[in-house]
Amino acid sequence: MTATTHTVTNQPPPLSGYDVHGSDRVLVEAVERHVDAGLLEAVRDELGTLGRAAGSAQAREWGVLADDYPPRLRTHDRYGHRIDEVDFHPAWHRLLGKAVSAGLTAAWSRPAGHVRRAAGFLVWSQVEAGHGCPVSATHAAVPALRAEPELATVWEPLLTSRVYDPGLRPVAQKPGALLGLGLTEKQGGAPGGATRAVPDPAGGPGAYLLTGHKWFCSAPMSDGFLVLAQAPGGPTCFLVPRVLPDGARNAFAVQRLKDKLGNRSNATAEVEFDGSTWARRIGEEGGGERTLRETVAAARVDRVLGSAALMRQAVVEAVHHTGHRRVSDGLLVDRPLMRNVLADLALESEAATVLAMRLAAAQDADTEQERAFLRLAVPVAKFWVAKRCAPVVAEALECLGGNGYAEESGLPRLLRESPLPSLGEGPANVQALDVLRVLRREPSALNAYLTEVGLARGADHRLDAAIRGLLTELADLDGVEARARRVAERMALVLQGSLLVRYAPPQVEAAFCAARLGTDGGASFGTLPHTLDLAGIVERARVEV
Repeated sequence: MTATTHTVTNQPPPLSGYDVHGSDRVLVEAVERHVDAGLLEAVRDELGTLGRAAGSAQAREWGVLADDYPPRLRTHDRYGHRIDEVDFHPAWHRLLGKAVSAGLTAAWSRPAGHVRRAAGFLVWSQVEAGHGCPVSATHAAVPALRAEPELATVWEPLLTSRVYDPGLRPVAQKPGALLGLGLTEKQGGAPGGATRAVPDPAGGPGAYLLTGHKWFCSAPMSDGFLVLAQAPGGPTCFLVPRVLPDGARNAFAVQRLKDKLGNRSNATAEVEFDGSTWARRIGEEGGGERTLRETVAAARVDRVLGSAALMRQAVVEAVHHTGHRRVSDGLLVDRPLMRNVLADLALESEAATVLAMRLAAAQDADTEQERAFLRLAVPVAKFWVAKRCAPVVAEALECLGGNGYAEESGLPRLLRESPLPSLGEGPANVQALDVLRVLRREPSALNAYLTEVGLARGADHRLDAAIRGLLTELADLDGVEARARRVAERMALVLQGSLLVRYAPPQVEAAFCAARLGTDGGASFGTLPHTLDLAGIVERARVEV
């Protein structure tokens, strides 16, 4: 019988069929700011193509399917042979294939490579975040591999290839490859502490055999992994291939997959090395953490980008819903209190995107000044932006009311994902302590940071006051560990404020300086000064479908 009891009204249209890049004014402006004029048209074209794909109904369906059908571990084949393979839904492969073909692992050797790749990563991560883990690890692995030019000659062209080839075969037979990271162990603490490496004279130059385990190993079907292990000379970085050059499987036992809060499309495994696991040393014995320094920094930048992507998608969903939801006297988006909430969320999203793209631009510049800036700005940004992600997504979900709590809205998936950026590559306390370490040991990094924020000095009295307050805070580092989060937070807000004062429209920079640097804001979202142009801030975040 045909249902006639009600007619569906007052529901928003599907959020699809739009250009995720072109509709993001903040990201478009950042790309225009950081890409040379001669390259800009080509970069716009490639990001437009990716943005339209990301906003399509098909891509949104891929994201849903990849999350709804998580990976499955097969330790043995039907005959009892150990195979240690993980099966993924076809949607996972489509997402990952699109990411690779769009150049999201190819930043290190093309003009404006980091900015165009960062913008693409921010765009495509809004479809689904889990597949970004192997994309990010593959991208971040390149500087570590360059410590061994012979390895880099073989692996770097494969890691930066535009071809996604998911099969487990010797990399010499593949047009493209992915790498994962396996650094954490069961006991925590110093990385590589329980995994032992001994030289393998029969295995060739730089060959070792590993014994031990890794407690978190993401994307275990990758072609190889960067791991830390204790060699005779101390913690050392190694490359562990899944398949050896002769076609034999390396000893890489996947014991189980983690049952995680979110990030369900991606497999995170516990793996064991049995003493016959072959690995190739990268860098000198005892220099593992130094070898991985740039890799960890690049992965942290991706956590900032991933947080910005989650926030942007959540804000878009909230503005879209309220922009079509009618209340008694008009649209919900036009109600003063809801407008304040949405403007506050949009402000946080814009500040995250502007800061993330500034980090990418510094990676491209690759001058001593910019490298010094990154040594401090990366842990500052990772601490703050990743920490703001979960509250932004939770508040955006609430803007949809009960609809936001339903899985079909997509907001629960974003909410489950939102704590992860703060955990990866060191949680908030680790980032804050890294900020202190850099402040104590590298005065050039602080000078570079102060030079950056000083570019906006005199443009807003609240920013000037915040800079003075920060300098007072930094003048006394005695007993500073208990204040580490406070220091990192203030440094992040001052840096975001400086960027917005220089680059954002007046209504955005005024709201940020008032609420984040001044005293005219509250602890919850929706407490911006009501006299500001809040409607203009919300409109800047809107997309048209």
